Amino acid sequence: MALRALKPQGWNRERDKGMKILIQKFGGTSVADRDCMTRVRAKVEDGLKRADKVIAVLSARAGDTNRLLALADEWSATPDMAECDSLVSTGEQVSISLFTMLLKDAGIRARSLLGWQIPITTDEHFGRARIRAIKSDVLRTLLTEYDVLVIAGFQGCTEDGRITTLGRGGSDTSAVALAAALDSAECEIYTDVEGVYTTDPNICSTARKMERVAYEEMLEMASMGAKVLHIRSVEFAKKYKVPVRVRSTFSDDPGTLVTQEDSSMEAVLVSGIAYDKDQARVTLRDVPDVPGMAAALFGPLSEKGILVDMIVQNTSQDGHTDMTFTISRKDLKQTLEIMDEVARKTGASEVLHDVSVAKVSAIGVGMRNHSGVAARAFAALTQEGINILMISTSEIKITILIQEKYVELAVRILHDTFGLDWDIGC
Repeated sequence: MALRALKPQGWNRERDKGMKILIQKFGGTSVADRDCMTRVRAKVEDGLKRADKVIAVLSARAGDTNRLLALADEWSATPDMAECDSLVSTGEQVSISLFTMLLKDAGIRARSLLGWQIPITTDEHFGRARIRAIKSDVLRTLLTEYDVLVIAGFQGCTEDGRITTLGRGGSDTSAVALAAALDSAECEIYTDVEGVYTTDPNICSTARKMERVAYEEMLEMASMGAKVLHIRSVEFAKKYKVPVRVRSTFSDDPGTLVTQEDSSMEAVLVSGIAYDKDQARVTLRDVPDVPGMAAALFGPLSEKGILVDMIVQNTSQDGHTDMTFTISRKDLKQTLEIMDEVARKTGASEVLHDVSVAKVSAIGVGMRNHSGVAARAFAALTQEGINILMISTSEIKITILIQEKYVELAVRILHDTFGLDWDIGC
């Protein structure tokens, strides 16, 4: 993560530590209409009872970003990314302006701010920019005059002032980065669910909301497609040790705290089961088994920004091998074009692909200190006749690739195998 100092030179912890600043982020469904925004206003008013000042980070209203992107496609066959960022950033501008009006009508001292007005400085990767710096002294000065600052999430600007956006889910990243820059005690992410669950409650009725989850566990869940938090926001939180609480806009449930790992978390073998259906498997058959072949295969994919996940190389036979890997389905067409060219250059016999696959993962920091997780998972799946196509592991995660039609069954089996429906007070 390319990031210069979030705090300006001369920042003084002792001078500012008396001001308790709470960061609250509200997603698109939370600000969808006036009734929703009125509910959000109540959350902000509650925040002011618990802190001296509140910074509310808002997404565009539900559907607005997609509508603006569709408009860009209607106007241009190949929309310029910089102009696209300028266009879609107006969605957040609408949200923060309308919401600030509601706050002022309630007698709250508030004003709205766009990313470039602070500024939140980013690199020049339009559409997926990364935050480099936040001029937090501007915010601290404004907080002496206002009780609530309503800031447009998802956006920033380049060094020369061009508007950028941070990619899907970027408002989460905006909020956590602001919490880091302002040394906030906690960042609350409000959404339409009550917290982080042991698995998707839509497919497993016994899924349980967790009171706490470690940063690393949340990173793995986010990488597996869990949509509760954007992965880059978790990276920020972990790096700057920002406690993040995931809560629902539509209830008073305390939600789930995403925080640093502790001994009680390590005692739990598996914390959650995640899955990702956005998978395609590609196999290059009869590749010459010689030094440099893997680089020749994966180098062109890297150059095109295609992320490769699981990789398996078969045992060499007669100087040739098969290479199999997984990618996102959205990258399949481009990947097959690249692999056809690689096959032509290397003499590989054919390129195969399969989109009827999905990943399922068992995740938990407790895996560091406990053995037998993989054996238990494999035995449980075997008993149900679920064939494992590929396996990958990390220090706190075991991931298997299976046929997509078995995903929901596999999630329920693993959730039950590791007793995740039990309330163990973690």
